[in-house]
Amino acid sequence: MKIIILGAGQVGGTLAEHLASEANDITVVDTDAERLRGLGDRLDIRTVQGRASFPTVLRQAGADDADMLVAVTNSDETNMVACQVAHTLFHTPTKIARVREAAYLTRAGLFDNDAIPVDVLISPEQVVTHYIKRLIEIPGALQVIDFAEGKAQLVAVKAYYGGPLVGQQLRQLREHMPNVETRVAAIFRRDRPILPQGDTVIEADDEVFFIAAKANIRAVMSEMRRLDESYKRIVIAGGGQIGERLAEAIESRYQVKIIEMNAARCRYLSDTLDSTVVLQGSASDRDLLMEENIADADIFLALTNDDEANIMSSLLAKRLGAKKVMTIINNPAYVDLIQGGDIDIAISPQLATIGTLLAHVRRGDIVSVHSLRRGAAEAIEAIAHGDSKSSKVIGRAIRDIGLPPGTTIGAIIRDEEVIIAHDDTVIATGDHVILFLVDKKHIRDVEKLFHVGLSFF
Repeated sequence: MKIIILGAGQVGGTLAEHLASEANDITVVDTDAERLRGLGDRLDIRTVQGRASFPTVLRQAGADDADMLVAVTNSDETNMVACQVAHTLFHTPTKIARVREAAYLTRAGLFDNDAIPVDVLISPEQVVTHYIKRLIEIPGALQVIDFAEGKAQLVAVKAYYGGPLVGQQLRQLREHMPNVETRVAAIFRRDRPILPQGDTVIEADDEVFFIAAKANIRAVMSEMRRLDESYKRIVIAGGGQIGERLAEAIESRYQVKIIEMNAARCRYLSDTLDSTVVLQGSASDRDLLMEENIADADIFLALTNDDEANIMSSLLAKRLGAKKVMTIINNPAYVDLIQGGDIDIAISPQLATIGTLLAHVRRGDIVSVHSLRRGAAEAIEAIAHGDSKSSKVIGRAIRDIGLPPGTTIGAIIRDEEVIIAHDDTVIATGDHVILFLVDKKHIRDVEKLFHVGLSFF
């Protein structure tokens, strides 16, 4: 696939890295020559220096015969104009744009071929807000991913000493919970992936990814670790777009406070939000945190745009007694350094956004793609189409499907039913199939499995 990526920042660079390793023809456009040089030295891609919305620059990048344009510059307006130019002059089939400003996103009919021709809108703030909200709803989870509109969930937890299943084989999970269907999809032990088998023994500190129907998630978590109590009191550092959207989404169910430096922004938040308490000040102010009883907070969320400020306020909040701390980290290099110590969960907006982008780049009928372990592995939701003659998966038991190395099928969603996958489970047309890949170089092989042969048409 020939793909043009506009913007060589964190999202554009990470997306180029993912796609270049999968034998795509990638060209990245940016005004920053040094940034392009760094990408070009690391990856097998083309780079073009110039303004992303200029027709001459897009033509130089190969827009005449590109399959897809992904506009992820830091400017909403540049991204929208680039899609318009690609549509009008080059008839680019698929145009994806990152648009942050809510004033654009709330206008019905603005993004269609008769107005601004954007096929797929990506709003990082919406993606990250939803990501954090799921983590709040399932205390103790390191990552929560919805499949088939929330019917099934994939949850990552750290196994602790004393968990009923720790030190035992996975096959005993069924004995512990005879009435609950679940499957352990992947285990990361000391940062190395392990493909789970029935005789695999779970060790303390393993990062365990399991899938189950949404209603059964808490029961399965209790096998790996002591369940955390539901959160009640939440403190948010940073009243920007993510802080505002998150408070708006959760304030009816939790006691929420926002700490924001900017006085005008504080006034706006006070007028906009219903029950959230808005405090003006610095989240790194020890006296302010003490005065607001940070030791009683169930969770402290650092959601500003400044990595260093987020890290320092999180460390201070944890030191002063906050029970759990989550922090947004924009620099992916920091994420592995800080997660799991005083900071419980580090959230990378880039990796959360990349999954949304990848779902539209994958071939076959791929509904969603999610990065696991900060990009080390992937979870994919694909729809099976065709019949037993035209499809490589339909009408076949899972044991008879030629899955690529390092790939497992975790569950199937059939209408409203969540079916946990076993060797003798047979896939039917229309099934939503949840797959896990610990080796992403086989992604093309997975996509080919879900291609429908010509005999179907």
